[in-house]
Amino acid sequence: MRPIAETPALISLLRHTTDHERRTKTGTGTSFFKMFKLLPMLSTGCKMVGLLGRQNRPMLTDRATTITLFGHRKGRLTLAIQEDTRSPPIFFIELPMLTTFFHKEMLTGLVKLALESDTRTHRRKLVEEYVWAVYCNGRKTGYSIRRKEQSDSEKYVLQMLRGVSMGAGVLPCGSEKETALDGELTYMRARFERVVGSKDSEAFYMINPDYSKSGGGNGSGDGGAPELSIFMVRVK
Repeated sequence: MRPIAETPALISLLRHTTDHERRTKTGTGTSFFKMFKLLPMLSTGCKMVGLLGRQNRPMLTDRATTITLFGHRKGRLTLAIQEDTRSPPIFFIELPMLTTFFHKEMLTGLVKLALESDTRTHRRKLVEEYVWAVYCNGRKTGYSIRRKEQSDSEKYVLQMLRGVSMGAGVLPCGSEKETALDGELTYMRARFERVVGSKDSEAFYMINPDYSKSGGGNGSGDGGAPELSIFMVRVK
């Protein structure tokens, strides 16, 4: 099996990444997602999240895909992909990396997650594959298995964020003991542009809200907004 960086499907998606980065770099740079830099200083009990969680419908109604990354600071990071925040995820997996590791990578300003499935059949949709090798910025972090069901604590997170379209912060834990053992429960949610390369490859590019508002900007921004791309590839 060839390394993931050499697969034709991923190379095709990476070409799209170059154009996407060129567009987003022209924004104002004052993106909401600069909040990542504040994550170590945030405290538990985000009241705004509690209020937003009571909404009956998402704040934004376009067809962009919603992706949530969450986890306790001392635990592993979980990835959930949803077409509608009121519906169960179409893809749900616990990644083989610590939440703190992901936070540090986001502070570099550019993160590319790649999930590779080495399957022998194409009867399932790409997001329905079970076993995935996971890479972060070119480094293999391990293997994970997609899950159909979520635990009660994971359902709690998705329910709390049901009305949130985008954001990053800390959610209240169930108990102080849980916080002491696993650390604060952090989350990041954003809208992503979904690009289907083929039945064996898909990519998700985080949408910078500043870019969408400014219409591309004038290139005078400080470029400080983190960028996140997620690639899914099925290797023949």
